[in-house]
Amino acid sequence: MTTIFRQRILRLSCLALLALFVASTPEQPSLRITKTPTRLSLPGKAASGPYLTTDRQGNVLVSWVQAVTTDGYQLYYARSTNGVDFGTPRAIPTTGKVYVHEENLSKIAGKPNGDLLVIFSAGNPSEHNHHAGMLYYTQSFDGGEHWTEARQLSPSGAASTDERYFDLAVLPDGEIGAIWLDARKDSHQEGSSLYLARTQGRKGFAQEQRVSSGLCQCCRTRIQVDAARQIHLTYRAILNDSIRDMVHQVSADGGKSFSAPQRISADNWVIRGCPHTGPAMMADGERIHFAWHTQGGGPGLYYTQSPGSGGGFAPRSTVSSTPSAKHPQLGVLPDGSAVVVWDERYEQGEAKGFRIALQHRSKEGKALLTQFLTPPQGSATHPVILTTKAGQLLVAYTQHEEEADEVRYQVLGLP
Repeated sequence: MTTIFRQRILRLSCLALLALFVASTPEQPSLRITKTPTRLSLPGKAASGPYLTTDRQGNVLVSWVQAVTTDGYQLYYARSTNGVDFGTPRAIPTTGKVYVHEENLSKIAGKPNGDLLVIFSAGNPSEHNHHAGMLYYTQSFDGGEHWTEARQLSPSGAASTDERYFDLAVLPDGEIGAIWLDARKDSHQEGSSLYLARTQGRKGFAQEQRVSSGLCQCCRTRIQVDAARQIHLTYRAILNDSIRDMVHQVSADGGKSFSAPQRISADNWVIRGCPHTGPAMMADGERIHFAWHTQGGGPGLYYTQSPGSGGGFAPRSTVSSTPSAKHPQLGVLPDGSAVVVWDERYEQGEAKGFRIALQHRSKEGKALLTQFLTPPQGSATHPVILTTKAGQLLVAYTQHEEEADEVRYQVLGLP
């Protein structure tokens, strides 16, 4: 064999190996696992409904509903200073009325002055509405050592008999703003009213206003403050009697007034009932990201974005075309890219359940990575997501176990 012929064979072999490597390289990179799935809740006792946020120092706060007796629950929370490991869970003793409802998620928030505030959901059935609920709040002024007696969220007291599906945010003035669905309304239009209340120092919620009406009665709402101090709202509205699409409103004056509701996507989903899956929204310095479930124009989970001013929305793009893909939540990374998490049903032979999925999108909205976070064994639902101060992704969810449901979390890094 001549030297030239050997060189040709060697070149062809190298090219073949290179082609094989390229063909076997995944089209999408994988997430880096910093912390494998870890239980947060108490061992052997049912828990569900995690919620993630940060305190004034950027430390992670997580809260969840924890069984403390065979038929009694309390809200628990834990803190992480490094975004990976959490301290000992602490009970909030004034939340004994709390009930388990992961779409009507109980939540904790930290004020810039260090105060903590919790809003939690409870049942309030009546002769006219067996499904009615009530929202209560409790505050701590000493870092969680002591908590105030729980009070009804609405300052109107007895005038409000059904409060559910709320969200909260720190407003530009440092107070806590909360929105919720309320049965009070000034017309016979189907649906709930949307109310907004804000705290007044340590006096609690002392002001409220009706922002909108005709909202889908059982889908969670979302409030978010952007870098320009604008207040954004999104929720599922009832349009033309039977269409249930997502809309957006924005306030540029600290919540005194809001723009008219504008659909983020003309899905035209006609449904006589409530799908129990609200929208996700996250604002960064330049744009607002949205994710939601619909079955209008094709079932599944969708994404869009809008400039920070809320002026117009990009055409929706598919996150998951699985009809059961629901309960989205959003996070935004330091580079402005967005991360969506959700749950969706799987069936593999006789195995059935729900899995947690994640999708990373560029700041322009292009899908970069899609990956399941939980295996096709068992069942996990209702994920929440937070970007830590180290730029990692912390995802928590409810893991459904035969003995007792657990709250678990994992920490991930993008490639």
